[in-house]
Amino acid sequence: MVRSRKRSTWGVRATCVLGVLVAGVAGAQTKPSSPGKAAKASTAASKTVFSADGVREKARALATQSYKVPASNLPAAYEQLSYDEYRDIRFRPDQSLWSREGLPFQAQFFHPGFYYKEPVAVHVVRGKQVEDVPFSPELFSYGPLVKTGPLAKADGFAGLRINHPINRPEHFDEVAVFLGASYFRSLGRGNVYGLSARGLAIDTALPSGEEFPAFREFWLEKPESKSDRIVVHALLDSPSVTGAYRFVIIPGKSTVMEVEATLFARKPVKQLGIAPLTSMYLFGENNRGNYDDFRPEVHDSDGLFLSMKNGEQLWRPLQNPARLNVASFQAENPRAFGLLQRDQSFTNYEDLEARYELRPSVWVEPIGDWGRGAVQLVEIPTREEIHDNIVAAWVPEQPLTPGTERRFAYRLHWGFEPPQRPPGATVTSTRIAAGSTPKARRFVIDFSGGGTAGDAPAEAIITASRGQVLRPIAQRNHVTGGWRATFELIPDDSSAPIELRGFLKNGSETLTETWSYLWTP
Repeated sequence: MVRSRKRSTWGVRATCVLGVLVAGVAGAQTKPSSPGKAAKASTAASKTVFSADGVREKARALATQSYKVPASNLPAAYEQLSYDEYRDIRFRPDQSLWSREGLPFQAQFFHPGFYYKEPVAVHVVRGKQVEDVPFSPELFSYGPLVKTGPLAKADGFAGLRINHPINRPEHFDEVAVFLGASYFRSLGRGNVYGLSARGLAIDTALPSGEEFPAFREFWLEKPESKSDRIVVHALLDSPSVTGAYRFVIIPGKSTVMEVEATLFARKPVKQLGIAPLTSMYLFGENNRGNYDDFRPEVHDSDGLFLSMKNGEQLWRPLQNPARLNVASFQAENPRAFGLLQRDQSFTNYEDLEARYELRPSVWVEPIGDWGRGAVQLVEIPTREEIHDNIVAAWVPEQPLTPGTERRFAYRLHWGFEPPQRPPGATVTSTRIAAGSTPKARRFVIDFSGGGTAGDAPAEAIITASRGQVLRPIAQRNHVTGGWRATFELIPDDSSAPIELRGFLKNGSETLTETWSYLWTP
């Protein structure tokens, strides 16, 4: 289940790395002082009246029909483009949608070909009227590596990106990308692209194999001249499920996406993943493995965060396991969950190109009653950082069956800082070393500052599913202003993984979030 540049259906690294690399050349531009002759993504007007209900009805009707693989009229030469050839096809910034109108948002489109063979239709909503955005080779520049020359025609695009001045008023930065299957990415001020989100995950990590729904059609609502947000609608389709999505994208220090999804089943689905996130973890201070690398850590995210309905907060450091790990955390109506990049120190990565310390975290904030379910974390073995090997999603207990409809609403927060500060101290690092005996392992967990106990004694509460916990100690870390917990684990004779949990308290007051870790002998 490793997402690689060699397999388009897995999409994550291939989709999003390419999205960034292509966008990195033409995805940001200087904001014109006056509207120029740009933005001619020539639109053909239609008489269609748009509504979000109409997208839902289209998804509902599609679910009653047999699934059809989208037809592609791409010439073979474009289907066989190499990675470098595809990168040499760039959207022309002067053709950005709305750039000549001086609006606060612009849209650009990705050329079909390479991994992206299935056409994606794009429409613009002006008022209530829908205008199609047809493919045209005039929207793109074709570099010298593209021996085939301009593509004469296509049924649509590969995807799209949204630009907005997020870092400097005069510069249109790329703030969101929808490219490949149902994958999309965003970032906050000062971030560089990292982990991805998806519209939906189906049967992740099941022996039957994973199914990858795709966004087939987009509708972009034309923003107002002073709008701080843009609205994007999407139609999702797959062999098992169809869906109607509405995204309200609000760029800022942390970019917020308000998502509404309505799902319809063609056939029973074994396992739905709602608000799925996909990331990369190669190695870090807790799980370095045998990598001969000058960099101390390599990852887009370093942990799973979960806030429960009862107020408990949990932190699960990520790992690159020797074999597939799947963990489920029961979470009825969770307050929030996400894949976070808490470590934001350059010296812990030392990578001048990837800049892992600038990768965004993503918090999922459910809206309304999601019911009973669990947050599932999937960790997949990988040897290369081009592979996304981490998946997190909320899995509802109630199945999705044909003839039924499920609606979910949530917010995605992309950025450095959490939308709300946690009340207690949070885990900042997990380190593991040899213990006092050959069989023992020593764990050192650092927490940030937090709680109200000051320098009063704190107690480390550590539990293990098997084996013996020895000498749990909690102490103030006067260097960082936080806390440190240490203990030793004496495993039993089994080779099965051991679940560890721990937190600090002072009397009846809980000082920290709950640290959760899976240690494999």
